[in-house]
Amino acid sequence: MKRNRTALITGSARGLGVRIAHELASHGIRIAINYRTSVVEAEHLKHELETAYGSETLLLSGDVSHPADAERMALAVIDAWGSLDMLILNAGPYIKERKKLADYTPSEWDAMVNGNLSSAFYLCRAAIPYMRRQRFGRIVTVGFEKAQTAPGWMYRSAFAAAKTGLVSLTRTIALEEAEAGITANMVCPGDIIGDDKQRRISEARQIDQGDTPVGRAGTGEDIARAISFFCAEASDFITGTVLEVTGGKDVLNKYKLEGER
Repeated sequence: MKRNRTALITGSARGLGVRIAHELASHGIRIAINYRTSVVEAEHLKHELETAYGSETLLLSGDVSHPADAERMALAVIDAWGSLDMLILNAGPYIKERKKLADYTPSEWDAMVNGNLSSAFYLCRAAIPYMRRQRFGRIVTVGFEKAQTAPGWMYRSAFAAAKTGLVSLTRTIALEEAEAGITANMVCPGDIIGDDKQRRISEARQIDQGDTPVGRAGTGEDIARAISFFCAEASDFITGTVLEVTGGKDVLNKYKLEGER
């Protein structure tokens, strides 16, 4: 990758965002670390990136579901470094409790839709004008397994609806902004949970994972490598793509409410 490119990674203080930040920083990318409440984790990641790669980093607190915060963060990157080259939309709320649609409250629905879909609109709206001027931009969204087919997902209605909407939004941006040198793609993680989100591939290979066809658990590094590929200078011909990173494991709808068979 061309050095001194800049990347804003939302929700990057914890989980998958940490490994994404490490991967891009290892290629000489300046990293803007976004967090909402995880200030300690964000400061720790900043130290790690500066120590390991000599990276220039920027800490940005803000809630991506708020339009003013989204615009402020995009402008902060421009003000600090003069460009915003890569927008990685990793942040997205998720309700772990399994609930049918009729059991969601309006506030829970709004949180899922605003955090996973509207936030992409706010951030892309703020970033794209600058990407157009520089004739370069990489936008990467994060979905879920089979999101591009608009599947039903039991007990995850709000999250699934928002993310499948994000597929269409990603592909629309790809079409609208291709002439400006901006690509937009989506990465869909498989069953990557808990500590695996920040784990390296080499670590996962030491752990038996018999229920995954490839024989190991997925990791944050798997997702980060896919995102890094989409961000590369030479990936300018790849846009509107939805890439699944699942290890061949089918996890959609594997869960049922306790007592159901």
